[in-house]
Amino acid sequence: MADPASWAVDWPGARGWAAAVLYVSLVGVALVVAVRRHQRWPLGPADLVTLVRVGLIGAVTVLVAEGGPAGPVVAVASVALVLDWVDGRVARGTRTESDFGARFDMEADAFLILALSVYASGVLGAWVLLIGAMRYLFGAAALTAPWLRGPLPPSTARKTVAAAQGIVLTVVASGVLPLGAAEAVTATALAALLWSFGRDVVGLWRARAPGATTTERKR
Repeated sequence: MADPASWAVDWPGARGWAAAVLYVSLVGVALVVAVRRHQRWPLGPADLVTLVRVGLIGAVTVLVAEGGPAGPVVAVASVALVLDWVDGRVARGTRTESDFGARFDMEADAFLILALSVYASGVLGAWVLLIGAMRYLFGAAALTAPWLRGPLPPSTARKTVAAAQGIVLTVVASGVLPLGAAEAVTATALAALLWSFGRDVVGLWRARAPGATTTERKR
């Protein structure tokens, strides 16, 4: 990881450009498919805020791919995290909440956490990558286990744990914590994430299991 005090950012090299092209391609395809599936056009006001976040996350991705200095990574990631709160407020304030918006927001969060986990792994080790990979491992498992695609009930705990991952990884990336404290905080965040995903997996299993009660199926 680069010196936390450094803010000097060079023009992207080969890795940065490759990351940018791949990111834009993936986001473009995914967004077109989602818009068509949900018939969500034009985008709502909250969706536009999320779209700005997606652009910022792309910048974080390029900086991480280049092994850029911590200052810009933390600054851009922090703005993206603040806008994560803003888009929810905008959606509720304009009464434009939707399944599309919720999914768009969730996928943006997941990719930011992945990028930050890659950056933080430079100091704490490869185990931190599990935080960023968790959402995608769950998605891969759902391809072979359809019951994992079932609806999940709203959960404040789930949202809190998810939000904490980005905050913790951004703080760790900043380099302001001693190594031992950074390891402890990140390990705690990972444990909370494992608990959150584990709880959801158990709930989805109970909802699909033969003989599940009506109450369990509604959870």
